[in-house]
Amino acid sequence: MSKTENLKSQISNAESNNWFASWFDTTYYHILYKDRNYREAQIFMDNLTHYLNLPEHAKVLDLACGKGRHSIYLNQLGFTVLGVDLSENSIEIANKNANETLVFKVHDMRESLEDKYDAIFNLFTSFGYFDKEEDNLKTLIAIKENLSEYGFAVIDFMNVPFVLENLVAEETKTVDAIDFHLKRYFLDGYIIKEIDFEDDGQKFHFEEKVKALTLDDFTKMMEEAGIYLLDTFGDYKLKKYHKKDSERLIMIFK
Repeated sequence: MSKTENLKSQISNAESNNWFASWFDTTYYHILYKDRNYREAQIFMDNLTHYLNLPEHAKVLDLACGKGRHSIYLNQLGFTVLGVDLSENSIEIANKNANETLVFKVHDMRESLEDKYDAIFNLFTSFGYFDKEEDNLKTLIAIKENLSEYGFAVIDFMNVPFVLENLVAEETKTVDAIDFHLKRYFLDGYIIKEIDFEDDGQKFHFEEKVKALTLDDFTKMMEEAGIYLLDTFGDYKLKKYHKKDSERLIMIFK
């Protein structure tokens, strides 16, 4: 099966699902984002685990783990880690790094798991994908249900006011000889990224659609879910959050 035929098969298998189920499960998603800053991710994990003062061999859940870059590093720090993601392809790649204390599985983050965790991390804007508001609330409730008595949860989300102010409407990124044409805009409460490219003589179109949730939106949902917001940070060095200037919205809660 050629690369294009394989992609068409992936799309066909997922076409009845949401956008994230089809796009995240393609090989092209991993090509476009292959150059993400792993060192930055490691610094974030160092700062975060130090701030939370997690116990030795703490149980950590990496929610929407993708290919597992955060999970792998957290495991290297000595934690017992479960990484979960809806994308079967991502979990297949992540599983190449699995060991006795690092496990990956396909899982929908709207549903709770059986075990309790000392820390639950939802990182790199892996929230707000759903069309229904209640699904975001369901995710928060599932996180709460999976926290141990003394556990902490972290959501690392884009800072919407900053993103909207600095939105790059159009750009082209060339990765592995593929020109990805990106278009970004705000519509009906969502930040949308359209992705168009051509490969093997075939044209493809995908989109990413993330709810433009602000700190006020999260605060209201957390109150409804019975969650306590403990602290907020504005970048991966855990500097203070500023509504207009911070690149990230990092929330610590339980």
